[in-house]
Amino acid sequence: MTVSLIVNGQRRTVSATPDTPLLYVLRDDLELNAAKYGCGLGQCGACTVHLDGKAVFSCLTPIGATQERQVTTLEGLGTQAQPGILQQAFIDEQAAQCGYCIAGMIMRAQSLLDRNPAPSDAEIRRHMQPNLCRCGTHHRIIRAIKRASAVLGSQNGKGDAS
Repeated sequence: MTVSLIVNGQRRTVSATPDTPLLYVLRDDLELNAAKYGCGLGQCGACTVHLDGKAVFSCLTPIGATQERQVTTLEGLGTQAQPGILQQAFIDEQAAQCGYCIAGMIMRAQSLLDRNPAPSDAEIRRHMQPNLCRCGTHHRIIRAIKRASAVLGSQNGKGDAS
């Protein structure tokens, strides 16, 4: 099957069986390696990407369900030279220890900030719950999300969002 999807703003066409996980296509065919294989069961969140703006587990999303849809990966949020606001906040807060979960964490957090640029602590914790950090940097991850929220608030003229 040939699938046409839009990945990080670019139309891409791949050949894969409809049940091939999106994660495999991203990593193996499109060489976008930020999303990681963690559990393959949608229980850890290391593979989180956006599908039409919603955070999804790419290990569970069949490529057949992505036809003509928008996929955003961590690579679509910024670059190493020019990280996005949330990526920079994760760097500033040193939110990564081993770094394995961080792409998924950032993608899940970005979906929250896209919907609500000034979430409460409770909203952040609830929204981030599906993603796991086995190194235990959850406090730094939450601080990074709050930092990005504050930056977004100041850019929108709302001052500190915390």
